[in-house]
Amino acid sequence: MNTISRCVLSIALVVGSPIAIAGQAVAFHESHPLAGGIVIPRNVAVSNEAQADSAFRVARRALDEQDFSRAARLFAQVAERYPKTTQAPEALYWRAYALFRSGGSSNLSAALASLSQLGRVYPASAAYRGDAGSLRIRICGEMARRGDEDCAREVVASASSSSSASSSAGAQGQARSCPAEDDDNDERIMALNALLNMNSDAAVPILERTLARRDDCSRGLRRKAVFLLAQKRADGVVDILLKVAREDPAADVREQAVFWLSNVRDPRVVDVLAEMATNASDPVMQEKAIFALSNTRGDRASQVLRDIAQRDGTAKGAREQAIFWLGNRRDSSSVAFLRTLYAGLTDADLKDKVLFAVSNQRGTDNGKWLIDIATNAREPMQVRKQALFYAGSQRAASPADFASLYDRLTDREMKEQVIFVLSQNRADAAVDKLMDIARRDTDREMRSKAIFWLGQSRDPRVLKFLEEVINR
Repeated sequence: MNTISRCVLSIALVVGSPIAIAGQAVAFHESHPLAGGIVIPRNVAVSNEAQADSAFRVARRALDEQDFSRAARLFAQVAERYPKTTQAPEALYWRAYALFRSGGSSNLSAALASLSQLGRVYPASAAYRGDAGSLRIRICGEMARRGDEDCAREVVASASSSSSASSSAGAQGQARSCPAEDDDNDERIMALNALLNMNSDAAVPILERTLARRDDCSRGLRRKAVFLLAQKRADGVVDILLKVAREDPAADVREQAVFWLSNVRDPRVVDVLAEMATNASDPVMQEKAIFALSNTRGDRASQVLRDIAQRDGTAKGAREQAIFWLGNRRDSSSVAFLRTLYAGLTDADLKDKVLFAVSNQRGTDNGKWLIDIATNAREPMQVRKQALFYAGSQRAASPADFASLYDRLTDREMKEQVIFVLSQNRADAAVDKLMDIARRDTDREMRSKAIFWLGQSRDPRVLKFLEEVINR
């Protein structure tokens, strides 16, 4: 053995790696003088399995580092050089995955080819029986979106097969886990997702068949199908969603249908939602229907919400929801209705909901109305204070409004509430009024409270003012 070979061999011993010289694996004897006292097993040879494992680890490292192009090349080398090892089928799968993550039409095509080779050469491998099918659907779905006709047909066939699967598969020994709506690793969910970018003529019948299933295991598929169907603009979509909202055996699927119906402009939708919104036997569905009505444009939807808000026989929770969403409709007629409604209410919780709903609307009249409530001595103190808080926190009234109000008040509890409301406003005018109270108010307790809240301010003028107070 020449000097160079001896040096290479010595390095191999140090790092613990097998070395091939002149194309031959070197076998060490435990008493070899180069072993340096380290016991080396007899006949250590580099097998194909060990070489494949080493190369596979390098490829996985590239994948972990998200160097997808390099990872795809390295996995391809593993499959090509060590076809009879256990790593070969795994390498074909991960090559396909790396190509998929790389993106681009050519990479996607190569990824499908890699999966086809995996199925053809290693049909019994765990890699083929496991995630390869899911990955193929994901890749094909992307290719279908890009206009690949063959993949489009494959996706439709896969989704159609998923939609018609028997609910008794488990009893026949073909049990599969029940997919969740957001389980994007499940090939059935993947197949449905791929329908999103396909034409309605092909997608809607498959989604309808999925929604016709009644087995509990398909609940996640049905929820996903409702979402996908709602994105389609095709004849029959509204009819299908209405049917699901009324008849699906799972409450969460019905609720999903009700939610998406709010995005559909069809006069029949408001009638169905109105029916559900007044049905107190299912409070959860009632709440969902009220929310859906709040997202539905038009006078008819607003009128239904008003009817619910003012009807004494309606469940209190439903009335609170209707009041809240009326406050978010951003139209003057809804605000006028709420202010009129307030006058006839006796329930404190409902009154509070109206105060908040009105404060959520912009307009000086609303701020003045809230301050009028706050100064009404016939109202309970807690209601008056809450009206002030909402007027300030929602910016329905300005700091100038509160400054003027403070000077008119005689009730100490209400004055204290105005100080608190001003402290939550960072406007210069609010800080100015707090400093004015701290300097001039004849009530020492009010001055003390104003100073306390000024101490929480980050306004640079406050530091100078506090120093002034200290040096008096």
